[in-house]
Amino acid sequence: MEYFWYIVAAAGAGIGTGLAGLSAATVMVPILIVLCPSFGGYYGAYQATAIALASDILGSAVTSYTYAKNKNIDLKHGWVMMACIIALSSVGSYVAYIVGNVVLGGFTLFLTFCIGIRFIIKPDTSKKGASASNVRLGLKEIIISIFFGLTIGFGTGFVGTGGGMMMLVVFTAFLGYDLKSAVGTSTFIMTFTALIGFVAHSMINPAIILERWNVLILCIIVATTASLISARFANRVDNKTVGLTTGIILTILGACMIYLNYFVDMQVPVMVSEILYTLGILIVFLIVAVAFALLLFKIFHIGGEVRRKILHTISFLIILVIMITSTHWYVPAIICIVFTVVVYPILCFFENHPLYKDLFQQRNNGEVKKSLILLFGNATVLISLFWGILGSEITVIASILAWGLGDEAAALIGKSYGKHHIPINDHKKTYEGSIAMCIVAFIAIVITLYVGHVSLLKSVLVALVGSIGATIIEAISIKGYDTVTVSFMTSIIIFIMLQ
Repeated sequence: MEYFWYIVAAAGAGIGTGLAGLSAATVMVPILIVLCPSFGGYYGAYQATAIALASDILGSAVTSYTYAKNKNIDLKHGWVMMACIIALSSVGSYVAYIVGNVVLGGFTLFLTFCIGIRFIIKPDTSKKGASASNVRLGLKEIIISIFFGLTIGFGTGFVGTGGGMMMLVVFTAFLGYDLKSAVGTSTFIMTFTALIGFVAHSMINPAIILERWNVLILCIIVATTASLISARFANRVDNKTVGLTTGIILTILGACMIYLNYFVDMQVPVMVSEILYTLGILIVFLIVAVAFALLLFKIFHIGGEVRRKILHTISFLIILVIMITSTHWYVPAIICIVFTVVVYPILCFFENHPLYKDLFQQRNNGEVKKSLILLFGNATVLISLFWGILGSEITVIASILAWGLGDEAAALIGKSYGKHHIPINDHKKTYEGSIAMCIVAFIAIVITLYVGHVSLLKSVLVALVGSIGATIIEAISIKGYDTVTVSFMTSIIIFIMLQ
């Protein structure tokens, strides 16, 4: 029976690589570690990632060749990221071997589901009117490439991926690539990172080749074939079709794997009871908070940036409320997803109504919908990873408060008193705003950690590094993506320093 799942895993991996440049581990690792008993044990996930990396080598190679034939590869603006990714991939591989199954397996399960949701929400990742050939690789792009390159490089070894999805996001969102050029370029880079990662994994644990050679050969053949077929298909259809197809497949797969890995032995009535209890508290909070906000708007005629930040406060307090009132990590994670699924269609329905525009006072059309997805999608990932897998609830609370309150301080102080503009991101952010964010984020982290029974000295040290890191990330983040980048990177800093 396991050979059936080997074929399914490899075929799914190949399809993901050919369609959207996803690394094989995104699909293969969850299936192997959950449905194949032989990949159980402490280093089962490590061996599964090695097989995924091996499958990525030829799969990415044939995919990048297919995209190259259609002139959809551009390394002119991607060489910096490629160098950084290759440099850090071996380091990540060694760390993954030390950590073992606990982090590695769980991370890939949630990564699969979140990537699927992301593609369903936005099937076409292309930036309208932009292409890599028209984007100059200036100082900002170099900084972005180095930062994400080092991060993705570590992840290629640690999680056992080629970094395809993360490269895809960076290429399209930050460097101006269209979707197909991003896929072609990322799979070209993955060919080399997967090779380095597989060699590193095999040298550290030779049993991958000596004992798993039959699985290795089978997965490589199936994944490579599937990659070639799906890559040819992707180059013949539009970007939206490719993204939507990939999103549906990965969402279903990720949800199934998460259920099998975490919920199959749970008592469903108990879980449902806790979810309903937390939802009840959330509804009460929303009624009170929204009524109070509307009253403030009416009495004091509040508008503009202050109104935006009051609504911003209510948004991130929702996450804190459901976290504080929950005893298990999966409750706030599920509620974040449910909240997004329910609220998003409502926003779409009322988006053109005059009251909607008056209430939210958007800077750009669709800003509120985008913020909803970024905020609660990111919260779901943070809660699942840092609380659910790593067992550190306080990390998530501290990072959300640091981002939420710090971002408000940066916007209000920056717009009111900011006179010295930071020479990045079109000079819209100011040093005064960044200093305000750093101070507020520092205070938020210190108080959160100290209340959470961390010593005062350690709380101060963690807050110092965390607030500075959050401020730097906020300054270089663009187009509202600080919702994700600041809270996620701050969580990483806080978690590491608390160990």
